[in-house]
Amino acid sequence: MKSELDFLFGSRIRWRLIKFFMLNEKVALNINEILGRNKLGTKNTKEEAKKILSQLVNAKFIYPRTIRGQKAYFVNTKYSFYDELKWLVVKSNIYPQCEQLNRVKNLGDVKLGLVSGIFINNKKSKTDLLLVVDSLSRAKFKHLIEDLEAEMGQEINYSLMNLEEFRYRIKMFDKFILEILEQPHEIIMNEVDGIIKEIKRSRKR
Repeated sequence: MKSELDFLFGSRIRWRLIKFFMLNEKVALNINEILGRNKLGTKNTKEEAKKILSQLVNAKFIYPRTIRGQKAYFVNTKYSFYDELKWLVVKSNIYPQCEQLNRVKNLGDVKLGLVSGIFINNKKSKTDLLLVVDSLSRAKFKHLIEDLEAEMGQEINYSLMNLEEFRYRIKMFDKFILEILEQPHEIIMNEVDGIIKEIKRSRKR
């Protein structure tokens, strides 16, 4: 399904490539690496992506450079609307605009889904995605992370555990879990609200 920004920028692929370059401004990649990182592997998506890259070069949004005999692409940080596009990209990645997160509920018996880090532009967070889930589908989880990384334009730092481990770490006042709960975050799913409220009350005593 197309998002509002897909419609605004003409296509899902164009918007994804713009996001990718804005979020990876210090990285230079060749065409195959760009296609791979953005999951644009079919014949049609490859052709459209190559056409769009050429248009972005002509617009001076990105520029090519030959590195070790291969053409690599960089974003032009002096592009006229760079700051405005950067703000738009950051805003589009913030939950709940990130549509892929709706798939979290299909991963298994999800007890808690929490986002922070790049999903809410919180650079101090130690994780982007915390999932507490029993009966996890590893295949669905792997595909979700791959699709999220393609949509977000960068690597997802995630923390994954089952309910038993989560309860144990809460009982032991695990520093990592406590810091996540105290840092800014957004809840996607929550079947352990009582546990979270109890630990917050304990911290206030």
